[in-house]
Amino acid sequence: MLPLLVLVYVKRMPRPTRAPSASALHGLPAWSRRLQGSGLLAQGARYALTGGTVTLVYLGSTTVLADVVGLPFQIALAIGACIGVSVHFTLQRFFVWTHRDEYALPLRHQAARYLVFAGAQYGLTATSTAILPAVLGLPVFLVYFGTVAILVSLNFLVFRNMIFHPKALG
Repeated sequence: MLPLLVLVYVKRMPRPTRAPSASALHGLPAWSRRLQGSGLLAQGARYALTGGTVTLVYLGSTTVLADVVGLPFQIALAIGACIGVSVHFTLQRFFVWTHRDEYALPLRHQAARYLVFAGAQYGLTATSTAILPAVLGLPVFLVYFGTVAILVSLNFLVFRNMIFHPKALG
């Protein structure tokens, strides 16, 4: 939690005011050029890359803290989750949605909405995995993976339109 609170007070990093020109992208590898820009496909690619990165950070930090440092697993899990949430928020703000000219919300409001949404998402996941396996006759992990798939898609839309959205034009 502390890294996210510190992040709330970090000075906003400068962002480009417009998408890079074609000549600026010319020397980059094809995969890198596809990640540039503010289009839906480029944002989706950066969103997916961020998700994979955060997964590795979360699993890695939790595992290192528990198995290498020797912390009790539940403490390592809580610290790993805080690190994961902090890295995720930071990458969403400065990498995934970075090509926005201006955000409609200041950093502290983005962080507050993000934390509320993350808490709601946790509650939905906990509730669905507690109730739906018995109701649907499915194993818990299938309900969990289904819930995650739905929430990952929902996250993209919520982040794009309610948390990291640009100021209205005009």
